[in-house]
Amino acid sequence: MPDTPAEVAASFPPPAGFAEQANASAELYEQAERDRLAFWAEQARRLHWATPFTEVLDWSDAPVAKWFVGGRLNVAYNCVDRHVEAGHGDRVAIHWVGEPVDDERTITYAQLQDEVSRAANALTELGLVAGDRVAIYLPMIPEAIVAMLACARLGAMHSVVFAGFSASALTARIQDAQAKLVITADGQYRRGKAASLKAAVDEAVAASDSVEHVLVVRRTGIDVDWTDGRDLWWHDVVNDASPQHDPEAFDSEHPLFLLYTSGTTGKPKGIVHTTGGYLTQSSYTHVNVFDVKPERDVFWCTADIGWVTGHTYIVYGPLSNGVTQVVYEGTPTSPDEHRHFQIIEKYGVTIYYTAPTLIRTFMKLGRQIPAEHDLSSLRLLGSVGEPINPEAWRWYRTVFGADRTPIVDTWWQTETGSIMISPLPGVTSTKPGSAMTPLPGISAMIVDDEGNQLQPGTGHGEQVSGYLVLDKPWPSMLRGIWGDPERFTETYWSRFAERGWYFAGDGARYGSDGEIWVLGRIDDVMNVSGHRISTAEVESALVGHSGVAEAAVVGATDEQTGQAICAFVILKARAANEDRDQMVDELRKQVATEISPIARPREIHVVPELPKTRSGKIMRRLLRDVAEGRELGDTSTLVDPSVFEAIRASK
Repeated sequence: MPDTPAEVAASFPPPAGFAEQANASAELYEQAERDRLAFWAEQARRLHWATPFTEVLDWSDAPVAKWFVGGRLNVAYNCVDRHVEAGHGDRVAIHWVGEPVDDERTITYAQLQDEVSRAANALTELGLVAGDRVAIYLPMIPEAIVAMLACARLGAMHSVVFAGFSASALTARIQDAQAKLVITADGQYRRGKAASLKAAVDEAVAASDSVEHVLVVRRTGIDVDWTDGRDLWWHDVVNDASPQHDPEAFDSEHPLFLLYTSGTTGKPKGIVHTTGGYLTQSSYTHVNVFDVKPERDVFWCTADIGWVTGHTYIVYGPLSNGVTQVVYEGTPTSPDEHRHFQIIEKYGVTIYYTAPTLIRTFMKLGRQIPAEHDLSSLRLLGSVGEPINPEAWRWYRTVFGADRTPIVDTWWQTETGSIMISPLPGVTSTKPGSAMTPLPGISAMIVDDEGNQLQPGTGHGEQVSGYLVLDKPWPSMLRGIWGDPERFTETYWSRFAERGWYFAGDGARYGSDGEIWVLGRIDDVMNVSGHRISTAEVESALVGHSGVAEAAVVGATDEQTGQAICAFVILKARAANEDRDQMVDELRKQVATEISPIARPREIHVVPELPKTRSGKIMRRLLRDVAEGRELGDTSTLVDPSVFEAIRASK
């Protein structure tokens, strides 16, 4: 993403009319700069606190922070009940759109309050108490949001697992969290077909000793196996429960949820987020980055709740602000490529937040399809999940936004909890492809190996890149890795331990005006369509095949998905003469089964050897050069540099 002189000139200031009515002004930066903790205290007071906090931040046990110390609140009350009590019970909370055409539900805040209360009472009857863990393995249906809020209401930690993950991935997450309850559905719709979910849960629960009940939503009507006493239908348990429930207030640092994300080892990390700080920053970023006006906006975040984007900008951010939103169950091209545009048109979506992968999908389809629909309701566009290339940014603005609509390109992570770097749409002049600068109250910088801050470039020639670090704590920061405090410290805080900085794992550089250009992961975690997948997980799945002796996996640039998975495998002697095409197909299926179809490699190359240093380390940097078709970097540390001739011959 070069910051050329042409791109420097092509900045886009906020439209005057937008800036005049924007929620955020430049004063927000000034307030945060004057007194950062007082600024965050003001943001926290946008919420309802049953007991006011007495201290904004306790950083004495760094790197574990305590925000809004002494305060008590209930997240579900803040997201639902207080809006009903304020007289907004008739406002639509969710326009839900199922994948099958005409499968729709409209849920008001009053109805949502009833549903969450019923679910909370039902979970209590099943023995759930504060601190228990609940695995949620559901498609994008209203019950998923209700289940999350019911857990939050009770102080139970939810662990949402993406419904596209395999049974083995679900097993690992249930076992690590020692989940007491699993909430799932009989199946889900994908591209017009019903696919089972319950079967994967049955397999996962059979391998776990902590699960007492499986609560099943009837979504597709497909037949499922049933274990009496353990398995219960949602409609039998929840629908008959009382809609009256008094929420308990919990300490600001009470754990809210676990969310597993890929690491550089094969074992996923259970990221822990707590209550007061997470909700404060989620609510603050949602209202300011997206400029939401609850009384008239219709917000649509296209993410899945299985990812942090769905947690923060489908559930907790929008609902804490009393916003009306669209939630869509299905794929963007089912039953055809018009589906997203039809939804925008039908519901008058005003704010649309999606991933660059989807934007590039629409680019491939061409301008004719969106041109057939009225998209004039859109007044703000957002991008999330990976750096967006300038070409896609401009296309998005032109085709979706009629070349007038601001774009907020957001950088954040599962670990940060909410948006950290982004334009403020009424304040910031944006550059295509840059997330611009840290939000008010956030401190981030780009440093070299020694921790020295890099300086903005000139806009000419090659720019120096470095490490993106967060040098001050923030409210929605992760509080640890579940059950593994040493891994938490080592993963995020060891690189710049003497400075006390969080290292995000991303490389970045400054542009000519001091804006930040995020360059992506520098470790061995790949970003495929916004989904973080570790090389170690994929390598483990490949080596699990009986014919594979060794595997190395790298991420390569992909026009469609941002990064694609490229694998290099060495076969065992007994498999060396097997049909290569058949073997590659088997390996792709193995990865899809073990992890997810998302992790299916784009390319698998059977090679005689892998490039290794004298200490035995695989040089993935050089394999990335091969996958990208680049000239090889330094090969002097390799045992046998000539190995690349054989690797290239395999491509």
